[in-house]
Amino acid sequence: MANKITPTKANLMKSKNSLLFSKKGYDLLDRKRTVLIQELMTLIDSAKIIEKKIEEKFAEGYEALKQASITMGVFNIEEIALAVNQEEDYDIRFKSVMGVEIPEVIYKKEDKIAPQYGFYRSNPSLDAAILKFTEVKYLCYQLAQVETSAYKLSLEIKKTQKRANALDKIQIPRLEKNIKFIEETLEEKEREDFFRLKVVKKKQS
Repeated sequence: MANKITPTKANLMKSKNSLLFSKKGYDLLDRKRTVLIQELMTLIDSAKIIEKKIEEKFAEGYEALKQASITMGVFNIEEIALAVNQEEDYDIRFKSVMGVEIPEVIYKKEDKIAPQYGFYRSNPSLDAAILKFTEVKYLCYQLAQVETSAYKLSLEIKKTQKRANALDKIQIPRLEKNIKFIEETLEEKEREDFFRLKVVKKKQS
């Protein structure tokens, strides 16, 4: 509260410095929030594009798999599926965006998928299906990276917003109120001192 601070010139200077520091802090937080929101919107757009690609590749893959099942039989498809590697290794590293640790999935993407089954059992539809589902796997890596990054950024945006609001709605108004109180009190004291001085000089004359 403004009336809890001692109205001295030292406290006035201290309050003005604190106000200046708080306003600079708010401006920095506001700029950070803007950058984070822009980055988040970019990630959201990327996620939508990746999700659409996944949907398309899944549809193409299932259609190819359906054709392979018709020409080869479900039993043969199941046997071949057991010979296909389930997963490849991948690593995760982090990069900093405005102080936020954003994950990046590191993996080796093969341009051409080498068959893991005999050519005599191969089928163009089956090859196409495996290729499409492999592309879906890589897209899922990308989507996981984008969604995790978006989640981390959204948390940081909320934290930044909370700190900015604390400065804008609480700290800065409180300091401004303190400064006004001190200035008005000091001005009133100066007027009283001036009046007393005039009275003394009048008595002495």
